[in-house]
Amino acid sequence: MQRIYEPENLLEGQMLVDMLASEGVEAHLLGQHLVGAVGELPACGLLGLVVADDYAERARTLIAEYNAAQPVPGDEPESFQGVLLC
Repeated sequence: MQRIYEPENLLEGQMLVDMLASEGVEAHLLGQHLVGAVGELPACGLLGLVVADDYAERARTLIAEYNAAQPVPGDEPESFQGVLLC
């Protein structure tokens, strides 16, 4: 297993685990139970994505592509520009 990425938070970590799974790469998020103890532990380096050695390069490539992606222009309604619709 190789540690391939350090997500900024739990949300990003779980999103990347799910994205990799959709591409056929099994990933595990380490340190998710340590985040609650941030007051007692250093705030960086707690979370890490790990994958099997055979999938490490593919996973790094997928994460790099994900991080480089830009929003689709015109994907929001004209009457609500800049407003998040839930």
